[in-house]
Amino acid sequence: MESLTRASRMNLIFCRQINLLVLFLCLLCTLTAFAQTDLTGFWVFRVPTGDGNFRETFMDLKQNGGDVTGKILAGTREIPIAEGTFKDGKLHFVTRTGSGEQVRQTVYEGTMNGDKIEMSSQATGREPAKGTAERTKPEAALPPERLPLPELHDVRDNGLVRTPPMGWNSWNKFAGKIDDATVRQIADAMVSSGMKDAGYIYVNIDDTWEAAKRDAQGNIATNPKFPDMKALADYVHSKGLKIGIYSSPGPKTCAQYEGSYGHEEQDARSYAAWGIDYLKYDWCGAARIYKDEEMQALYQKMGDTLLRVGRPIVYSLCQYGRQDVWTWGAKVGGNLWRTTGDISDHWQSMDKIGFQQFDIAPYAKPGHFNDPDMLEIGNGGMTADEYRTHMSLWSLLAAPLLAGNDLRSMTDETKSILLNKEVIAIDQDPDVHPARRVSDANATSVIVTRLLHGGSTALGLFNRADHPQNIDVKWESIGLGGKKLQARDLWKHADAQVGADGYSASVPAHGVVLLKLQASR
Repeated sequence: MESLTRASRMNLIFCRQINLLVLFLCLLCTLTAFAQTDLTGFWVFRVPTGDGNFRETFMDLKQNGGDVTGKILAGTREIPIAEGTFKDGKLHFVTRTGSGEQVRQTVYEGTMNGDKIEMSSQATGREPAKGTAERTKPEAALPPERLPLPELHDVRDNGLVRTPPMGWNSWNKFAGKIDDATVRQIADAMVSSGMKDAGYIYVNIDDTWEAAKRDAQGNIATNPKFPDMKALADYVHSKGLKIGIYSSPGPKTCAQYEGSYGHEEQDARSYAAWGIDYLKYDWCGAARIYKDEEMQALYQKMGDTLLRVGRPIVYSLCQYGRQDVWTWGAKVGGNLWRTTGDISDHWQSMDKIGFQQFDIAPYAKPGHFNDPDMLEIGNGGMTADEYRTHMSLWSLLAAPLLAGNDLRSMTDETKSILLNKEVIAIDQDPDVHPARRVSDANATSVIVTRLLHGGSTALGLFNRADHPQNIDVKWESIGLGGKKLQARDLWKHADAQVGADGYSASVPAHGVVLLKLQASR
């Protein structure tokens, strides 16, 4: 009995040693596999969007021991990798774009899983995106074959939006989370809130409505978030409103959904059949194929196409002010054109964009407008005074008024800003005279005037400083010297007392006083 026990113990010890050896060998194999993994080559990082689409990021990686370098391929841009490491099957690297206060950093993290990498990326201020990276061929990162461009000519004016278009756009608040149900609710809210009566009529769907692939005939299709675009357009129209949609002259949109490249005629006819009234056309994916100096011809191509489809469709060019678009936007049939990069919901962004628009103000005319991007009013990133500055500045500039907030849950304060009909009347003045900045471009107190229909004058006193300050204006400096003037304060909705030779007001930090001046009879 004792000998059996001793034998059993020996077997147990032997088995344990074998198990430890096997475990050691497995660990050694795993470590060896990690050590032997070479990430050098092209990879595609796919992030599912939840609607049948994937966002693809191409990576050209180079590994040297535990260090990883290379670049991210984004359109025609090549963004170098910084701080790249690969250790024990874990990948980490960072990319940075912009400069100074505008630096945008994206952090990539990954774990080897067989021959794939389970990855996540997180840009500054955004939620992480998760997906899988796998090896691909270098040619997969190349753009499609380049198509020829038309000769330049002037596109006929479509006769639409003689005053700046007013409405709502989905991107600022909802981005990729927009869907059919939300658009219907926004249309309902636009009516019930009084926005429709104030002039807001366009309900515009931005990026991420498109299906992953076109149908067998090459027609654009919607993804599950938008099961029936024509039915949605019919619903919006039933409210006495109009509906807008989004695309790109490139093969992919900014969010990497299907663009209109090579399908301009098909897409325009689809929009017309659905009942679309407005098209925002975003340069993004076209930069993979064409140079900036070729964008006029590419936008002209869609401008001509929209005129052929038999439905009035407002044409909105979105190419961030590049190539001095205000000098040729009307020539390609554009009703409005972006003059700047994307706005964001904070004072620095709105201030920088808004006060840089005055030199190009004379390019606006009935039916054709400079577009300094959508309104952020009501999204919560600025104070009420800053939002009143936003609304006043855009109205003086005769800019499109496209709300970007959730219309279903507006506060009374937000409504009081967006629904101020006296301020809206400045924006919608039919003569579209340009706003004129009287003060120095870099001053913290800015005086702006705009001649209005019937001979009255809009006067804006803007305080860009971080503290309240008095702003004085002499009538002679704005061409009204020697006249007896009556004044209306458009935010107080009351008459204002003005002097014989000028006016002085205490203006809050980042705030505005907006007057309408009329010579007494």
